[in-house]
Amino acid sequence: MSGRAAAVFQQTGYLLPEYVMLPDTHARVGAAPDRRGGRRPVILYSHGHGQHRGSSTALVEELVSHGYVVVTIDHTYDAGQVEFPGGRVEKYAMPPLTGEDDDPTILKAVDVRVADTRFVLEELSRFARGGRGPLPHGLGDVLDLSRAGMFGHSLGGATAASAMAAGVPITAGANLDGSLFGPVVAKGLRKPFLLMSEDADNKPSWPEIWPRLRGWRRHLRLTGTRHFSYTDYETFMPQAASRLGATDEQLAEFIGPLDGTRGIDVQRRLLLAYFDLQLRGCRAPILEGPSPGYPEVRFIDGGDDPQGNSVGGR
Repeated sequence: MSGRAAAVFQQTGYLLPEYVMLPDTHARVGAAPDRRGGRRPVILYSHGHGQHRGSSTALVEELVSHGYVVVTIDHTYDAGQVEFPGGRVEKYAMPPLTGEDDDPTILKAVDVRVADTRFVLEELSRFARGGRGPLPHGLGDVLDLSRAGMFGHSLGGATAASAMAAGVPITAGANLDGSLFGPVVAKGLRKPFLLMSEDADNKPSWPEIWPRLRGWRRHLRLTGTRHFSYTDYETFMPQAASRLGATDEQLAEFIGPLDGTRGIDVQRRLLLAYFDLQLRGCRAPILEGPSPGYPEVRFIDGGDDPQGNSVGGR
């Protein structure tokens, strides 16, 4: 996270500065692109409601380490905090939510997020054609936008689905435990889409859209996870729990009983296999059915998938 945004995050979140320091990451500002591998697939990341572009850094870094260019998006006023060039920080400023699927505030937020996503891809395309911008020199030379994926947590997963339904040029999408909203639920998708959920059956929009996912599809449920297991809370809350005075029961309520290190490892492997399959054409055995090596992964389905691979609920 950038410095001023991180300060706001610590003032308003769980990890107050007097308790814990934010963890280090492998990220570096202005890192030069490695052009030896030629052009690389691009993956966009969209954060959950009230979160920020760094919310799933543990997953982003894994994809980057395998040669993907990952572009994380801050959705201003929907994000907890966004630092702009020059140091201005804008905080969360959405009206109260009703919690209903047809909440006009959420529907508008999804529309704005889709516009954000389209804008980011357009700017990346301009940069790849040699346009000037604030990104590191040479980055445009490694962007292969003909192979663009997108994933997101919570409302970010809904953003990925809605952006694809709106015609944003995304080859494959993944939704990490996000309810779906708006036209995409009735319209569906003809491109590959991965659904990964917490250990609960609490998203009515998922069985509704399932028969309308006409491309490659999977619904995976990770045993022992909760909604925030798909964020960096899975990584640093176990480290910070004792300083925060949280009990094991409280920690499990927040991120689930599955060991956090194991949870992140499984998520990393599933996401990497998915994007390798869809953007690089690599075989992905971990996505073909239940495996003794990954007993936490349940394949949930209402029938045969569009390509004839039986993945019935287990």
